[in-house]
Amino acid sequence: MSKTTKPERKALFALEDAAAAARFAKKAAKTLPTKQAKKLRELAKDAKDASDASKKSIRKDPKKVAKRADRATDRALTAAETALDRQQKKVAEKAKKKAAERKAAEKKAAEKAAAPKKAAPKKVAPKTAAPKKPAAEPILDDPELAATITELAPISEAVDQPAEVVLPEPLSSLSVVALRARAREQGRTGYSRLSKAQLVDLLS
Repeated sequence: MSKTTKPERKALFALEDAAAAARFAKKAAKTLPTKQAKKLRELAKDAKDASDASKKSIRKDPKKVAKRADRATDRALTAAETALDRQQKKVAEKAKKKAAERKAAEKKAAEKAAAPKKAAPKKVAPKTAAPKKPAAEPILDDPELAATITELAPISEAVDQPAEVVLPEPLSSLSVVALRARAREQGRTGYSRLSKAQLVDLLS
């Protein structure tokens, strides 16, 4: 059994890396959109093909086999990592956008809840013409009021009429007794012996 040379061992390691890169790229393609997944699957297939080198080709030209496997590995890994990074950024941006929209909606709801509610406009009833009051009947047509006026009429007449002035009777028409009584009321003296004419002169 021949001993494996250093270039051959390097080629074998390169083939293992290419196989691992093919599996990784194929798995990553399942999470990508159709167009990107198709391209990545093609690179995964190239890496798998590069990892299937025969022992004869490895013994014949191990450096060529290793170089081909390394190149396929680099292309598959680079494409897979780039596609995954791009996909993650899109997902992150989408999540960030949704979070911003949700935050804006919550803020709007909070402002709406905190804002004072506007009172509904009062409905103004259409103005209607006030019903016309019936013409007042003459006061005297009210039986009770007419009776009251009738009762108060004598009092009103008595108030309206001037008080009767009682004029004193002429002294000459009084009798001697009445003249002497009036002289007594006035506090006169010496009237008992006076005649009627003298009493009239005394009292006038």
